[in-house]
Amino acid sequence: MRICIAGASGAFGMKHMDAIAAIEGAEVVSVVGTKIDAIKAFAEDRGVLHYTTDLAESLARDDVDAVILATPTQLHAAQTIQCLEAGKHVMSEIPMADTIEDARKVVEAHKKTNLVAMAGHTRRFNPSHQWIHNKIEAGELTVQQMDVQTYFFRRSNKNALGQTRSWTDHLLWHHACHTVDLFQYQTGATASKVQALQGPIHPDLGIAMDMSIGMKVPSGAICTLSLSFNNDGPFGTFFRYICDNGTYLARYDDLYDGNENKIDLSDVAVSNNGIELQDREFIAAINEGRTPNSCVTQAIEAMETLHRLEACLVE
Repeated sequence: MRICIAGASGAFGMKHMDAIAAIEGAEVVSVVGTKIDAIKAFAEDRGVLHYTTDLAESLARDDVDAVILATPTQLHAAQTIQCLEAGKHVMSEIPMADTIEDARKVVEAHKKTNLVAMAGHTRRFNPSHQWIHNKIEAGELTVQQMDVQTYFFRRSNKNALGQTRSWTDHLLWHHACHTVDLFQYQTGATASKVQALQGPIHPDLGIAMDMSIGMKVPSGAICTLSLSFNNDGPFGTFFRYICDNGTYLARYDDLYDGNENKIDLSDVAVSNNGIELQDREFIAAINEGRTPNSCVTQAIEAMETLHRLEACLVE
């Protein structure tokens, strides 16, 4: 599988570069960046023969089978459609769009092809969350509540590597997107009730720095999500699953029970790296001609819920 990564030298682009390097039968043959000198140096360092600042140039190549988009959120929808129209399979980082209208356009473009179009909902693939999902599917667990904290200290426009961003992040459309999708995935239902509050808008960034979200599905299971760019401390997203048969704490690819005893996840998947597992699913779906987990037709469900949450946001 010959892959182009757009945004390859960014924080998540590099995670995908490392993931593809671990997958037999897959290779990165083209990388796309915003500055020609920087992407040239990156390609040479990583041993990638083709580099460009123009995605269309990569899409025109016969040696590109599929594209991974690790580009700014505001580009995801248009670039996904561009890839599909060029006849390339595509996976974009989440969110698949930053408006519901653009998300719906992505789904419509996908329906016109027989190509794989996937949104990178990594939480579905983290072994910690897979372990929980497997127990739910086996009838051994039922989620009663998910309590989730997404915390960063980001009062200036920088990415996870501390580099200045050319675009602005968003607590709702980007970070909450992970949890909204995961809650609905783990409960197997769409949120029937939602509520949301946001703190003051940052004078320079133009976004809310604090947010509180609540969701409920018809079974009665609830999710409480707290998000902040003001948290001076450990950063990331941490999940507490309160179930009918135990409590579990998921911290990215690691899982603990309610008493902080670590759970062995070695038999969950072939890797303990959620991004690698996500990329493996993308490649396997292409090779097998099937719909992937987290296809855009599934991911749109989270986007619809985010749209409803946005409508009820108040300061």
